[in-house]
Amino acid sequence: MLDIKLPGVGNMHEMKLQALSEIEIFQDLTQEEMKDMDRTTTMITCEAGRVFYGPEDTAEVLFLLKKGRVQLYRLSPEGKKLVVGTLETGAMFGEMSIIGQGLHNTFAESIEDCTLCVMSRHDVENLLISKPKVGLRIMEVLAQRLKKAETRLEEIAFKSLPSRLASLLLNLASINNDQVVVEGYSHQDFAEQIGTYRETTTQILNQFKNQGWIDIHRKQIRVLDPTALAKISEVP
Repeated sequence: MLDIKLPGVGNMHEMKLQALSEIEIFQDLTQEEMKDMDRTTTMITCEAGRVFYGPEDTAEVLFLLKKGRVQLYRLSPEGKKLVVGTLETGAMFGEMSIIGQGLHNTFAESIEDCTLCVMSRHDVENLLISKPKVGLRIMEVLAQRLKKAETRLEEIAFKSLPSRLASLLLNLASINNDQVVVEGYSHQDFAEQIGTYRETTTQILNQFKNQGWIDIHRKQIRVLDPTALAKISEVP
């Protein structure tokens, strides 16, 4: 059961409207329609490490991520973890139990403290019927997620571990104070996303560092030579 906390009642409606307006699938809604959304959603907060659902769970709710990051992953019979997606602010998840077979096929876990808006299956269905544009945007989001999953599957099947890790670093990188950095991820996080062990990931990162391509800090990788990483990411 989720250990959730509710924001203060006084500013809850303002927070929810602001949160909903930042969700991509609701960009076409008018102010009045957004107010209707306010009445059909619940805002919750939770701490890092909270599991929202797992495979075979039948909880039929749609989660809209206002703040934080959520990881979608699967576990092998031996307990090895494979990350299939990391969701950032503005993303949705849990949709497969609503539009799919009524079951989840992954775990969803917060990897940071999160604020979310939650919708029931009934409210989602009414929204799709009354607001077809929202349904189209949901299809677009699912198509993008499927494309990313296919790309990751191709990399695991056809690329070497150094190539996968270089590609991952470039995909996660952002600009901070004129520096290209990857922040907030541990070596274990990288390992789970490229389908290997932490020790192997650390060895490859040290190789990249020795080549002068990156600099390693605690939960931060500074990319010194993105061109070199780009070349490595294309090597089978």
